[in-house]
Amino acid sequence: MPIRLLPTLLLYIFSVGYTPGPANIFSLTCSLRYGHRRSLRLWYGLLTGFTLAATAVAVVCWAVGPAIGDYIRWIKYIGAAYILYLAWTVFRSRGDAGGSGGECSFRTGLIVQLTNAKMIVFDFMAFGMFVMPYSTSLIDYLDFVFLLLLAGPGGNLAWILAGGFLSRIFRDYRRTVDIVLALALVACAVMILL
Repeated sequence: MPIRLLPTLLLYIFSVGYTPGPANIFSLTCSLRYGHRRSLRLWYGLLTGFTLAATAVAVVCWAVGPAIGDYIRWIKYIGAAYILYLAWTVFRSRGDAGGSGGECSFRTGLIVQLTNAKMIVFDFMAFGMFVMPYSTSLIDYLDFVFLLLLAGPGGNLAWILAGGFLSRIFRDYRRTVDIVLALALVACAVMILL
């Protein structure tokens, strides 16, 4: 990737990675419910899941290149269905801060990120715009994964920290927050399908 494209890439990373999406909203939900320290277990799963998914996308883009373009549309349908499932999970939650915190586990973070259509499509698009036209080296593709970590796990961590700081404010409005976050997830699913 030419260095002149770095500002464009960083803007793209910010606009996709730090805006509402399934992993970010789920991160916020966990952080509001359990605080940012307990939600870091979720973040480690999100980080691992994102790294695995981005690496897999890098290898696929390197191996088959432009032939994958037609299949990205199928990813969005599967992802939208999963986002709606997350919305239902957030909506039906009791809004209590007690419990074991199983929803905010490493495993949950891993699953959320491995099935996060917004980020998988983002990864395919980023490789298509910033790597595929300029390189055929697998090393370049894998190096690019580290830049993408700013988008996924970086955005997730920002949302976890924000939720931890806002949890005291929203303690009395948990049910309302759950409904708003569930609606935001439904909006994410609709936006993916458009």
